[in-house]
Amino acid sequence: MQAFGSSKASAARAEERPWIQAGNNRREILRPLHEDWQPSQETEAAPGSNLTWHTLQPRENRWACLGQRPAIAWFTGLSGAGKSSIANAVDRALTAQGRHTMVLDGDNLRLGLNRDLGFSPRDRAENIRRAAETARLMAETGLITIVSLISPFRAERAAARLIAGDIPFLEIFIDTPLAICEARDPKGLYDRARAGKIPDFTGISAPYEAPEAPDLTITTHGCSVADSARALIPALLGLSAPA
Repeated sequence: MQAFGSSKASAARAEERPWIQAGNNRREILRPLHEDWQPSQETEAAPGSNLTWHTLQPRENRWACLGQRPAIAWFTGLSGAGKSSIANAVDRALTAQGRHTMVLDGDNLRLGLNRDLGFSPRDRAENIRRAAETARLMAETGLITIVSLISPFRAERAAARLIAGDIPFLEIFIDTPLAICEARDPKGLYDRARAGKIPDFTGISAPYEAPEAPDLTITTHGCSVADSARALIPALLGLSAPA
């Protein structure tokens, strides 16, 4: 289990950001980072013609009301790795210590906000973009936002980090080997994928790109959910402490 901390890789990522979103002055539109995405003429023209960014009250006012600062913890890993279970445990532990939190779970999002999306590379990219924009909005209110998504591609996880802007963003790799995930198979998905009944299934018929420099790596094999969650809780308590 890799401990959380500021690393050279994290600093390098920050320096590579082409722009940083700052509070209510955000004016950039981040498009899905996928090669087959093409903007419509309306989307291309909108930023400079039809839309105006409205400046609202300083977000710090909301943070002061909650008595905390926001952060985004982005869980990535294979299906069955333990993302949802650990996210739920972290959420409950933070709430018990007086923090205001929200979990954005991949399945829950696909049953609501993202129910119109499939699992093609294009739809996966849009799924990540919507989740990241939602996480950003929640973080702007001051919430610790925990996102639990397979999010298999490095480019789209990098896009999510860019959307977060200057909100602290932790990429959390739930590092559970494919064989262990298949043995768990809590939803029976791997058996169906192996039988060819689920196309584009991550780890079987679609790729998963493991993070190269995550902010925290959590291994779950041989660990309880509580033990796995315990590695992240101090970092989020520290990031969310009022200034």
